[in-house]
Amino acid sequence: MDSAAPDPLVRPLAVRGSRGTGGALGKTGFAWAVFEWARNPYYILIVIYIFAPYFARDIIGADLLASGELDGLAAEDAQAAANARGQATIASVTKWAGFIAALTAPFLGAALDRGGRLKPILAIFLAAITICSALLWFAMPGGQGLSVPVIMTLLVIAYVSYTYSEVTHNAMLSVAGEPRRLAMISGLGLGLGNLAASLIFIAIALLFVLPALVGWPFAEAQFGVDLTKFEHARLAGPVCAAWLAGFSIPFFLNAKDPGTPGASWPKAFREGAKSVIRTVREAAHYRELMKFLLARMFYADGMAALLALGAVYVALFLEWNFLEMLCYAIFASICAFGGGIFGGWLEEKVGVKRALALEIGAMIVTGLVQLSITQESLFLGLVANFEVWDGIIFPTLSDLAYLGLISIIAVTATASISSSRTMLVALAPEGRSGEFFGLYAIAGTITVWMGPLLVEQFTLWSGDQRIGMLSINLLFFVGVATLLSVQMTRRPD
Repeated sequence: MDSAAPDPLVRPLAVRGSRGTGGALGKTGFAWAVFEWARNPYYILIVIYIFAPYFARDIIGADLLASGELDGLAAEDAQAAANARGQATIASVTKWAGFIAALTAPFLGAALDRGGRLKPILAIFLAAITICSALLWFAMPGGQGLSVPVIMTLLVIAYVSYTYSEVTHNAMLSVAGEPRRLAMISGLGLGLGNLAASLIFIAIALLFVLPALVGWPFAEAQFGVDLTKFEHARLAGPVCAAWLAGFSIPFFLNAKDPGTPGASWPKAFREGAKSVIRTVREAAHYRELMKFLLARMFYADGMAALLALGAVYVALFLEWNFLEMLCYAIFASICAFGGGIFGGWLEEKVGVKRALALEIGAMIVTGLVQLSITQESLFLGLVANFEVWDGIIFPTLSDLAYLGLISIIAVTATASISSSRTMLVALAPEGRSGEFFGLYAIAGTITVWMGPLLVEQFTLWSGDQRIGMLSINLLFFVGVATLLSVQMTRRPD
């Protein structure tokens, strides 16, 4: 937005968005951040590392194999078809959830800027996530428990509610602390979210997986959990539900709510819808902000594809087992905790735009180095792979080198998320951050298909999966180029 021409539509709302006080460890700032400690484990455990792979492989895939539908195929081909069906099912869940959120999140965000207290609205979204997450315990293979359509519906509802909670929570960032402290508050929130997930991963490994595999640190899995019935994977749902319900209490007690008591929500939604339509029509008036959202659309899709398909890469090329994947999740989550803090520090040192460009650049370079690692060699054949130790996890140099590179991806990816939303706060018209966080949500979901499509087409064209992964960098390059063209202008006071 041009600082020389104050937006006449913004000024009447500016008084609503009163600025906060304190920093990341202040009462309101820490309360805002601790919300992600409560909520983010749902996304990390259910959407990424534990439940989604279990649902795809052990429910969708296993049920398809057991149905006899693939009996005419060779065993290897049948397994590949089952895996493809499982992946397609997860993609369908993500597609529908993203589609619903993309169409509705901006209108929710605009209403949040004009309505009453935000905490009761946020409580509704968290209740939906909690209930859906708890019910995932009943997602069992072999047609037992919940049916596949019901499980998919629960995942869609929880995913959309998670997006809505993110928009609502982000709309409260501007009053969480002093403007110059918002970067650290934002980074602390992401760090705490990943730290919480790390602790849950460690508990699952120590209480269930390691006892069942090696009899340590207990002789058997604790609390009667039966790994043959996939109870360790199903348990992720109730654990995340209890974690969210319990640890969200400090947020509701101490976070600052920018909403206006007694304001009419129906009126807020009507006026918010008009504002969103007007904003889209007048996109040129918010040129720099719209360029940033366009940049994020590309680099966020590239980052999502890199993170998701990176797990596929280690499974295929390095053949990591379940325990190694669990350790990978723990290690990445711990590093991501540091990434949230690092992002806030880097923004204070070089500015949010430069910090974001550096973070994306580091992801590009690290991703390229990762693709140079196979089970036979490292760095495009320059170093031969060899066994470093005779252990049950990560025995070779390739394993350890790739694990080290994961730390850089985890740190820079988390830092880029923190820097992205700080940049949105810096560019958004005062008093309308909720509306633009809705558009921000669209920028992160509307092209979620682009990265996988590029990987698929480049892989088919080249016959080399690593060249397919290389295509992700096209999204990063377009995103960075657009980002560097954004002018950081000051908003009118």
